[in-house]
Amino acid sequence: MPTVDISGWTCPAPLRDQPRVVMGHGGGGALSAELVQQIFAPAFGGEILAQLGDSAAVSLGGVRLAFSTDSYVVRPLFFPGGCIGDLAVNGTVNDLAMSGARAAYLSCGFILEEGVEMPVVAGVADAMGAAARAAGVEVATGDTKVVEAGHGDGVYLNTAGIGLIPAGVDLRPQRVTPGDVVIVSGDIGLHGVAIMSVREGLEFGVEIESDCAALGGLVESMLAVTRDLHVLRDPTRGGLAAALCEIATASCTGIVIQERAVPVPPAVANACAILGLDPMYVANEGKLVAFVPREHADAVLDAMRAHPLGAGAAIIGEAVATHPGMVVASTPLGGTRVVDLPLGEQLPRIC
Repeated sequence: MPTVDISGWTCPAPLRDQPRVVMGHGGGGALSAELVQQIFAPAFGGEILAQLGDSAAVSLGGVRLAFSTDSYVVRPLFFPGGCIGDLAVNGTVNDLAMSGARAAYLSCGFILEEGVEMPVVAGVADAMGAAARAAGVEVATGDTKVVEAGHGDGVYLNTAGIGLIPAGVDLRPQRVTPGDVVIVSGDIGLHGVAIMSVREGLEFGVEIESDCAALGGLVESMLAVTRDLHVLRDPTRGGLAAALCEIATASCTGIVIQERAVPVPPAVANACAILGLDPMYVANEGKLVAFVPREHADAVLDAMRAHPLGAGAAIIGEAVATHPGMVVASTPLGGTRVVDLPLGEQLPRIC
């Protein structure tokens, strides 16, 4: 029998007991959570960090600020619907928006690999500038570093951002209560499938574009209806499933979703069916999931649908008192299945 050399194989979702960092540690799933909880949180300490939100809500000089940072290592740098530049701006703006804040200022760090073409760097910078202007945010400070050829992947980015949280807004998983309605702002899975299609040279009969967008305006339209929203989350790495699992765990409530109600565009569904992927775990970069008190749900849904980035918004489930910390999906066949936190990520390097 021929032998197969597996020494060079990698797995985005490896076994849990790892003496070294593996790709799954960056996937936004259980391995990422363990890395944060077992190494970073004990090292840094602090009550604010322990909340583990998309951004930190802090008080400074008598005002409440949202503060967030993120790094971007997407491959390829340019993809249908965007590039690493507008992804970095929109991703940080969205993290701040999940605290209810309108982003005000960003920092930007470029880590460039020796040998990358200057037009590529210029294209990324131009995209960042355009995205910042569109989101109404200013890139106020930055830094540049260069690493030797072969020690990077062209361009890596880091952005941090700050914004003001309006009075009366308190968005955090701990506010979720049984009876809350779960709303998703539109079609899921577009970003991850768009990245996969260009990275692997796959064709699905129609070009799938990333949903990369800044959600600050959508969140403002929701808060204009009521400031009594309970939690917002943008389901990036790990997809909608990871976001729901994290909220269920942090809130100690159960979540029931109707699988048929989750908006999955046909192109994404077909691509995932061919590749054996679950759209619930595919990354998004221009969607949010909201937990809203039932008495405000219809009005918030109408406001979302009136905004271009929420036109496809849909109610997909509710928070329940039973099975705390667990997400359960009701299937179209009348059964139920547990939606678990992914171990790693179906597709690494998507943001």
